[in-house]
Amino acid sequence: CMSISTYSELKTAVANFLARTDLTDQIPNFIQLAEARLSRELESRDQEKRANATLTIGDEYIALPTDLREVREVKLNTSPNRVLDYKSPIQLDKDFPSASTGKPLAYSIVGAEMKLRPIPDSTYTAEIIYIGGLTALSDTNAVNQLLTRHPDAYLSGALVEAYTYLMDEQRASTYDAKFSRAIEEIRKDEQRSHYGTGSLFVSSVYARQSSSAS
Repeated sequence: CMSISTYSELKTAVANFLARTDLTDQIPNFIQLAEARLSRELESRDQEKRANATLTIGDEYIALPTDLREVREVKLNTSPNRVLDYKSPIQLDKDFPSASTGKPLAYSIVGAEMKLRPIPDSTYTAEIIYIGGLTALSDTNAVNQLLTRHPDAYLSGALVEAYTYLMDEQRASTYDAKFSRAIEEIRKDEQRSHYGTGSLFVSSVYARQSSSAS
């Protein structure tokens, strides 16, 4: 029975499926390319991250994490905490047309930076909760959460890249279908872990009024 729980075991599994000895140096590249696609298409728990940034008095911009894909929440670590509202760059300037300072209330994304309004009047600490890239596998980082939970996704993704490299379109297509199916199943698994599987019950005002009137 094949075990795939570490980066080394994953490389061995890819080599075994290919049944070739001349691609050893390329296998890490195949895994890296599969990982890039996983990182783009998924929002797994391994990609949920936190970063702290110190706001500078009079500076409305702070640098974003380099691996940021999507911001989930931005809050000031004040007492009490203040969650900032997201606005488009245009809306932010419309809602806060002056360059006055104060405790930030809203933010927008401009390139690789976050723009804050009002402009900070103190050295606040902001916590950014975001979706970033996967924690990449390597010889010094043998395991991540996605490999532990879904080794088949890593394997099929690496084989897509391997057979594409070998110009074997039929096998590349076969494993791409497996890879795409694994990605979709991971999405569903992540949704269940975040929101559970129970049905939501919505009680409307109209229904309550009708019930009380009868």
